[in-house]
Amino acid sequence: MIESNQIILLVVALLFSAFFSGVEMAFMSANKLQIELDEKNGILSGRILNYLLQRPSRLMGTTLIGNVLALVLYGIIIAGVLHGILGYYLPASLQFSPFILLLQIFFASVVVLLTAEYLPRSLFIINPNRMLQVMAIPFLLFYYLLYPVVYLIVKMSKWMAEKIFKIEFSEEHPVFGYTDLNAFIKNRLYQPGSKAPEVDARIFHNAMEFKKVRVRECMVHRTEIEAVEVTDAIEALQQAFIETGHSKILIYKDTIDNIVGYCHQLAMFERPNSIAEILSPVSMVPESMLASELFVRFVTEHRTVAVVVDEFGGTSGIVTVEDVIEEIFGEIEDEYDYDKLLEQVFPHTGMYLLSGRHEIDYLNDKYDLELPEGDYETLGGFIFSALGEIPLPGDVVEVPPFTITILSMDENRINAVKLVKNSDSQADAEF
Repeated sequence: MIESNQIILLVVALLFSAFFSGVEMAFMSANKLQIELDEKNGILSGRILNYLLQRPSRLMGTTLIGNVLALVLYGIIIAGVLHGILGYYLPASLQFSPFILLLQIFFASVVVLLTAEYLPRSLFIINPNRMLQVMAIPFLLFYYLLYPVVYLIVKMSKWMAEKIFKIEFSEEHPVFGYTDLNAFIKNRLYQPGSKAPEVDARIFHNAMEFKKVRVRECMVHRTEIEAVEVTDAIEALQQAFIETGHSKILIYKDTIDNIVGYCHQLAMFERPNSIAEILSPVSMVPESMLASELFVRFVTEHRTVAVVVDEFGGTSGIVTVEDVIEEIFGEIEDEYDYDKLLEQVFPHTGMYLLSGRHEIDYLNDKYDLELPEGDYETLGGFIFSALGEIPLPGDVVEVPPFTITILSMDENRINAVKLVKNSDSQADAEF
């Protein structure tokens, strides 16, 4: 009923269709920058793949024509096979052409979708660059084998696009873009190697993400602002410079929501009689402003500090050029950054003693805690969001898989907490 050569041809047709479908998906999903680097390193597969990527029309034409030819062969053979099977097993009352044709279409479609479309595409997309390295030489053979047909079809398509549909046809496209570069840098962060390349990769990754960073993500919150009232004596400003080690101190009038400027420590050499005499204007920026835009503004206006205001005009915090740069290069500590935040770890129990001022990103990167992200930047903000109210010392917050105990408060600000992951009861014993 079914000849062995028919089975062989069916399998061959499905394999060819799966090959072209998988390669097409791999080319669409592959990291083009990695392919470019493979070529620069003299890897044969990288040279072949980059050669093909420089000719996207012929590349896609090869996959499409190869897939179509394989499916045509499959359709011719499966029609004969199914006709014989259905004619043998179906009762005579059901053996009429429309019904048999419908069954043939159904069974043929199910087989080709599973074996030659869904399965290969799913497999090739798992690691597209690796699959392309393996398939580079076989695909190149088909590329040259089908070249005459592909060349003719591409030329006809180009003529129709330009003459009939008035569409400009061009193959000058960048081989790789922002997404490829970002994915490549992320992969480098998780590859084993020396410390220096990891640091370089992290800086590069931060630079790629910098264009999405908002001012609110890098500002110093208003509760941590060191400021002096404009009516205070000049000695109060001098003492603020000594205690903080800052080169600039913000000046406000009546309330911190009304910042009128700042004073630079160098101005103290002028021996002023009042703070108002050495007051310099300060820029106001919205907290939704992009950090990259603020950095350009700092450079063009020759400023290094700005006040961040919320939607109601109140002071949200301040941001300096150092805060913006740290978004790329990481934490920059100078001789005055001696105020270390509470950070004690008990790895065997899953317990952490932490300051509420630690940033969520910092804790997740350093300890892989997987704390959820949201409309907050710090651990204290996360606790406020989860609790919905201001906690008291001794309060326990359950956010599975974390149990957080408030150890101390600084007025309405969370000062220190005990965080236990997976609710390990041994943590209390050690503490």
